[in-house]
Amino acid sequence: MLSYFTKTHNQRKTTLLVKNIARIEHIVVNSEMDALLLENSLIKKYKPRFNVMWKDDKTYPWICIKNEPFPRIFLTRRTPVDGSEYYGPFTSIKPIRALMDLIKTLYPIRSCHYDLSPEKVAAKKYKVCLEYHIGNCLAPCIDLVSPLNYDENIEAIRQIIKGNYKQSLEAFREEMERFALTQEYEKAQWIKEKIEHLEHYQARSTVVNPKISNVDVFSVFSDESYGYVNYLQVAHGAIVRSHTLEIKKKLEETDAELLALGVIEIRQLFSSTAETLFVSEKVSLGDAFTIHIPKQGDKKKLVDLSIRNAKYFRMERFKQMKVVDPDRHLKRIMAQMKADLRLSQPPFHIECFDNSNIQGTTPVAACVVFKNGKPSKKEYRHYNIKTVTGPDDFASMEEVVFRRYKRLLEEDAELPQLIVIDGGKGQLSAALKSIEVLGLRGKIAILGIAKRLEEIYFPEDPIPLYLDKKSETLKIIQQARDEAHRFGITFHRQKRSKKGLYSSLDALPGIGPALRERLLQQFKSVKRVKEASEEELQSLLGIKKGSAIFTALNKPDRAGQS
Repeated sequence: MLSYFTKTHNQRKTTLLVKNIARIEHIVVNSEMDALLLENSLIKKYKPRFNVMWKDDKTYPWICIKNEPFPRIFLTRRTPVDGSEYYGPFTSIKPIRALMDLIKTLYPIRSCHYDLSPEKVAAKKYKVCLEYHIGNCLAPCIDLVSPLNYDENIEAIRQIIKGNYKQSLEAFREEMERFALTQEYEKAQWIKEKIEHLEHYQARSTVVNPKISNVDVFSVFSDESYGYVNYLQVAHGAIVRSHTLEIKKKLEETDAELLALGVIEIRQLFSSTAETLFVSEKVSLGDAFTIHIPKQGDKKKLVDLSIRNAKYFRMERFKQMKVVDPDRHLKRIMAQMKADLRLSQPPFHIECFDNSNIQGTTPVAACVVFKNGKPSKKEYRHYNIKTVTGPDDFASMEEVVFRRYKRLLEEDAELPQLIVIDGGKGQLSAALKSIEVLGLRGKIAILGIAKRLEEIYFPEDPIPLYLDKKSETLKIIQQARDEAHRFGITFHRQKRSKKGLYSSLDALPGIGPALRERLLQQFKSVKRVKEASEEELQSLLGIKKGSAIFTALNKPDRAGQS
């Protein structure tokens, strides 16, 4: 805590937090682990503005072993303090139903709600139901099974819920052999089917290493605004539970801080008693656990799998967010771009420039506009290069950037937060000259993207930035670059095509733009104009003009060329 008052804070949030402190109270506890537990409970109770916020408000299913004579076993989402045993919570209903189906297949446990107190059973108040006749119940209601034998089944079920199948498998195999020795083959086959059910269920669990047992695996993955802590519970060499907790950052917490908070929250949620933790980051949790950061082998594979689960959870949340909360999705992407590109503000308005020419002929440029991460096509602009002679991409870029922002300044229009230049350091430097002339240096961020390795260049920084090829920041920049290229090349092709179409007519004496348009409107193509008869041309243009055009089109040297 002393660090809050003895150093300069880089984050405005931390400065604001310290500024708003009115009173400081201390609670003394025995250990670091006790301090973390207390902090977790106080955050939940008071929901302070500057502390992380848990984004997990769901109710989870539990398996209940009821505190009653001849206990029932059932699913519930309520956990009252009634002396019953509650196992969970489980993060998905599908596997827990499969587990309950397995338990009912293996062990005949009652499902009725009768009060099976010794007095009422002795008084013969109940009759057997259909469940007994079809073999799903041992009929404790009429005293056909002793409490001791019934409790042996309950203990076996406890072990299965905990992920320990060894005890039940051994007991079933011994029972099957006993029935086989006494030639009770139907009963032996019935027990064999139970063994197969249990082995099949065990095989469906993710088996990692039989030597790794009673271990909690934790990993953390975070972005600009949220952290994701994943938990894998490993018992008897199998992953028996997976859960990911989403945490809203408030004071730009580090991954290690988020992981420490996540470990405490998740272990409380699932009542974990494991004393060994495998983690992805170095965390300080006192002496209550043995903590490892695995470097290789099966333990490292477990941590890597946990990280994959955290990343997958984040990806699925983003998919939901696009539909359910598009504003939050946009803010997250913009915050990520701001951090990745070292910007002073999120780039809600991006403009991208590209040049297009073939050996200096018909040089054009394009400017595309992205707002809120998406193309704003109505604001796209084409430019004919006016002041540059020959193939000079640098000078062309300097011209078009100058023209674009000179006009925006004159019109007092909205300026972008980020300018993207399609090209490397040369094009970027050329664009920067215009930005400086217009007095916009430092007011608008600008960068260049080179196609070969997708390097990101910044002004006066000789070393390019290489973003992750899968990052959303790079994808948006690439999309803007590709859109500028497409828009520019389309305009360039249109100009070249129009120039090729008109060049043969423009070369004729007496034909200007207006007459050329009349001829093309009437005959639809240059070829048909050349094939027209003298009478057709005279009818359209008059006798004198028509004859002159016909003669010019049908000169021997021109006819030979065509």
